[in-house]
Amino acid sequence: MAYKISDECINCGACAANCPVEAIAEGDEHFVIDAEKCIDCGACAAGCPVEAIAED
Repeated sequence: MAYKISDECINCGACAANCPVEAIAEGDEHFVIDAEKCIDCGACAAGCPVEAIAED
């Protein structure tokens, strides 16, 4: 089960910097996670300053 970034995202990029498999990219409104690349490690969620990332 991949992680998902909610609309609470403030586009700071901390999640992308923490992702070991580069599964996170800038989307139209906020950062998004590619579910096929995500390895469910939780590094992105741990680094999010506004807790906008949770398991999908």
